[in-house]
Amino acid sequence: MFGFMMDDQLSIIALLRFAARHHASTEIVSRSVEGPIHRYTYREAYKRTNQLAHGLAKLGMRHGDRIATLAWNGYRHFELYYAIPGIGAVCHTINPRLFAEQIIYIVNHAEDRLLFTDLTFVPLIEKLIGNLPKLEAVIIMTDRAHMPATTLPNAVCYEDLLDGNPDTYEWPSFDERTASGLCYTSGTTGNPKGVMYTHRSTVLHAISTCQRDSSAPGAGEAILPVVPMFHVNAWGVPFGAPIGGFKLVFPGARYDGEALHELLYDEKVVVTAGVPTVWMALLDYLRKSGKTLPDLRILAVGGSAMSRALCEAWEKEVGVQTAHGWGMTETSPAAVNNMLAPKEASLPYEERMTYKLSQGRGRFLVDLKIVDAEGKEMPQDGVATGELCVRGPWIASSYYKDESMSKSSWDAQGWFHTGDVASIDPEGYLHIMDRIKDIIKSGGEWVSSIDIENAAMLHPAVAEAAAIAKPDKKWGERPILAVRLRTGVQASGTEIIDSLRGALAKWAIPDEVIFMDEFPYTATGKVAKRLLREKVLGAAAPDKVAS
Repeated sequence: MFGFMMDDQLSIIALLRFAARHHASTEIVSRSVEGPIHRYTYREAYKRTNQLAHGLAKLGMRHGDRIATLAWNGYRHFELYYAIPGIGAVCHTINPRLFAEQIIYIVNHAEDRLLFTDLTFVPLIEKLIGNLPKLEAVIIMTDRAHMPATTLPNAVCYEDLLDGNPDTYEWPSFDERTASGLCYTSGTTGNPKGVMYTHRSTVLHAISTCQRDSSAPGAGEAILPVVPMFHVNAWGVPFGAPIGGFKLVFPGARYDGEALHELLYDEKVVVTAGVPTVWMALLDYLRKSGKTLPDLRILAVGGSAMSRALCEAWEKEVGVQTAHGWGMTETSPAAVNNMLAPKEASLPYEERMTYKLSQGRGRFLVDLKIVDAEGKEMPQDGVATGELCVRGPWIASSYYKDESMSKSSWDAQGWFHTGDVASIDPEGYLHIMDRIKDIIKSGGEWVSSIDIENAAMLHPAVAEAAAIAKPDKKWGERPILAVRLRTGVQASGTEIIDSLRGALAKWAIPDEVIFMDEFPYTATGKVAKRLLREKVLGAAAPDKVAS
């Protein structure tokens, strides 16, 4: 027997339409690529999104077409987030930090018909356009006054595309399982893999971002996603903000400490989200400048593990609460958030930090489990470890046009195998130990590179640390530690290793420290461990190595 409820399909454009009606005067503030700060309201954003939909129709875009973006966090990119899926097409966000060959691959693999690009990336597209045969036009996201001279054929000015169009549009209705967004993983080996989101998955994920346990602000309060809109939809913030009526603040192309502080301070931002490398740089700026962030309450951290040193610095020095999160491209991305429950929040400091540095508890509708090498589920006792598996309505069920990879990443019950080694404690907190490919096995003992890195970051001279495995005839593998020292500070390898004693098990103490001027990074801002191994093993100058 069925109940008697209306059966209305979930759609992404409904999020912005809701904000235009119920949070009409709430602001969206952007640092534009051209330079000035741009301001408008949800009502105005919705009207321009309607105009953009008409522009897409004039360019011949149809249901199911893939339309790419190569752009920073800003109001025009925000409009594309809604207009493209609103007409039934697929918004394909491209990470400009990928190698040129990878960008060519994913544009061709996705069969994108249009590409919207910020001014910053016009020179890049000019170099690649000859390798993108299915691309029909490039729309440059600027106005006529800033339109550059370009060799791109069929280049269109964004504002010309909107100009003169009606600010109302008859949005089509379609099945909520219709594809809405496409994002490719940025792995360091092999071709990127496409993850295709739906209207249903995106709306459900957006609703979850508005929960207090997901670090959400209140209606009218400001949130600034530092995480790029080309990196898994800026963790869903541009879709969740219209529901909660949050003031959206976009940083544009500037991510330096001074620029971020200016926006955070001037716009009275209460919640911001980004990767640890950004927060280390901003913390350094605050220390040097003596400036403060009186309105900021929550610093959401994801992308890679937050060290204890970073957590304590932000909470003790700046007075801002940190909140870990965990997710992947395949999980839309937010699957786990760490706003401590009252029981854990009231614990003594050291016990509380154990929970604080965990990835947190799963969001509603996301199931988590850990399994052994044979796929057997392990107990959630905080002791047993295994590969983390996830399942839920905003978790991908396969890769786009990649059957072979899909078969290797999902089991027969539909669980996605993440490649992370983790434990889950009785209270439901997820503790990620390492990536399977990065964990170090020494003399039969598993050694977490994350644990070594977090311990090393507590040394006052260490700005950044990364642990990797070095082949060893006796033990199989031994950990070594690469570090970047803070500017103007000195420390020897022996001093750093001695600081780890007592914090790590004896077998987890690195055999040597290698000093780096800079680390190689992935396209999403993580240390590229594979490239680091290639660079470090056998490549360090003798005077840069201490044991």
